[in-house]
Amino acid sequence: MDGILNINKPPGKTSFVVVATVKRLTGDRRAGHAGTLDPDATGVLPVCLGQGTRIVEFLMDTTKTYRAAIELGKATETYDGSGKIIYQGDASGIDIDKVEQALERFRGDIEQTPPMYSALKHKGQPLYELARAGVNIERKSRAVKIYRLELVDWQPPLVTLEIECSKGTYVRSLANDFGEALGCGAYLKDLTRTRCGILDIVDAVSLPQLEESVKLGDWYKYLHPIDSVLQDFSKIVINEVGEQAMRTGSLISPEYVDSRDIKENSHHRYCRAYSRDGRFLGMLQPVPDREAWQPKKVFI
Repeated sequence: MDGILNINKPPGKTSFVVVATVKRLTGDRRAGHAGTLDPDATGVLPVCLGQGTRIVEFLMDTTKTYRAAIELGKATETYDGSGKIIYQGDASGIDIDKVEQALERFRGDIEQTPPMYSALKHKGQPLYELARAGVNIERKSRAVKIYRLELVDWQPPLVTLEIECSKGTYVRSLANDFGEALGCGAYLKDLTRTRCGILDIVDAVSLPQLEESVKLGDWYKYLHPIDSVLQDFSKIVINEVGEQAMRTGSLISPEYVDSRDIKENSHHRYCRAYSRDGRFLGMLQPVPDREAWQPKKVFI
């Protein structure tokens, strides 16, 4: 089977364990997830099977939406509830106006420093292993984008936010930085990913549901076709000459293009390519200095 499963990850399991469970249930040994969720986090975890594993990088390039509960007045070493408390502040003077003012600085293009307790590697070793050994490594800040940041609930000292962001965003870091901006400290108490690209939590399947469906022999009904999860990307239709150019990895020039469907609000660096008869051909990357496209992933 080639495609993508929209798995609703339960709390307490790593993304790796979820993928291993899917492999065991479906019998498909070629599987991978598109975007790690922390063990305590829940929600949408795309699990790609077969040829679907070839689009992991594109799914990871899509925007993500989260529902985050942040507790004010405490900071932890991991920036979430799994770590020990390293700071306690006074959040009694924080009101909704101060919350809204602090949120404003986290909208749009921002810089983030990844947490030490993360899967990023330093000289081949995950940072979280170094952190557990008491070693602190200087991390470079990185640019991320917060497309939408809304206050959806205010029950002091708990702030609940809805966040739509670019890939590479650490919501734990946002929670910690938010607490520093308020001057009282904060940590991420609860996190649910509600959307990854077009995959929504409303349609996500739980592991028990998948297991039951495997027993019934109809689990493939949950499998999304490869290109269906890439609908947020712009689309171009190319002619037969363009299709042949894709086969050889050659540039797709404008004369090979029959039509374009450019997504007005697309945040992505790639676009989908289709044949005249509607076959999904692969993903293209625009060439900045000329009006052409370079094949990035070919499915012909």
